[in-house]
Amino acid sequence: MSGLKIAVVGATGAVGREMWRLVASGVLPVSRVLPYTSARSAGTELMFHGTSVRAIALSENTFEPVDLALFSAGASVAREWAPRFVAAGSVVVDNSSAFRKDPDVPLVVPEINGQALEAGVRLVANPNCSTIQMVMALAPLHRSWRLRSVKVATYQSASGAGARALTELLEGTRQYLEGGVEEPRAFPHPIAFNVIPQVGDFDAAGESVEERKMRDETRRILGLPDLPLSATCVRVPVLRAHSEAVWASFEDVPDPRRAHALLTEAGIVVEDDPARSRYPLPRHAAGRPEVFVGRLRSDPSDPRGLAFWVVSDNLLKGAATNAVQVAEALLARGLLARSVS
Repeated sequence: MSGLKIAVVGATGAVGREMWRLVASGVLPVSRVLPYTSARSAGTELMFHGTSVRAIALSENTFEPVDLALFSAGASVAREWAPRFVAAGSVVVDNSSAFRKDPDVPLVVPEINGQALEAGVRLVANPNCSTIQMVMALAPLHRSWRLRSVKVATYQSASGAGARALTELLEGTRQYLEGGVEEPRAFPHPIAFNVIPQVGDFDAAGESVEERKMRDETRRILGLPDLPLSATCVRVPVLRAHSEAVWASFEDVPDPRRAHALLTEAGIVVEDDPARSRYPLPRHAAGRPEVFVGRLRSDPSDPRGLAFWVVSDNLLKGAATNAVQVAEALLARGLLARSVS
């Protein structure tokens, strides 16, 4: 087929830049690519096949119909512009939270529920980054032993809060070491040399937005609407890649050795050699598209439980890579084809 006309909306953000890089790498057939951004970032130079391309502010005057629009510009932008792209004939894959709860919009991790991509789909939601890496590990175990409950504590990197949060971590670290005054803006407290048990606002029950996302999205992706799931989501002073401690309980008695094999067969990179202090680390996972699992062991408090550690780059499989894989799955199913001249 001829190449696709693709828009990357939010192309200069932390995730948008990764989307742009993946599109530029040739994983999708491309005839033309448009880098849309905010007015503030308009004019930013991006490289595409050796040529510099200027990012343009998305507006009435710059909007063009495309075959595929990859969105990573926040929920408010997605709510305004995604329906307009769809109305113009585009297929949209959105990385924000705007449509994740909409029962008419598929919420997709291709390796797990790619079957949700049916004929006629024009809008697909990318799940939350912390959810994606956890369900990637849970799904093969669930298929074998049937999940009955999940508990998880996350250790989420600064990049999960965007490019400004990365800058805040780096500048805050410098200020702390030099004895200066830190001024948190992206986080409720200084992130340098700190741990913040808050990712998103709290509700009346004391649960954060991120914690609700993990429960609701995991249930939907795995097709387990009543799955008991409790999460505590924490921001840590890591630049890139989220880590998670997971305790999963099953209907049948799981075996850690069999779990190792099941995860490996599912494409998970299992790094698990406690005697040699070998387990996944965010510094190792950063920049890589895989999901990593280690510390895989029986849960001593639950004869039907497994405990394990999950690490993945939140900007890649947790966001940009998954979105592009959704596009690849649409293409493979004949649901994405060049239709805009």
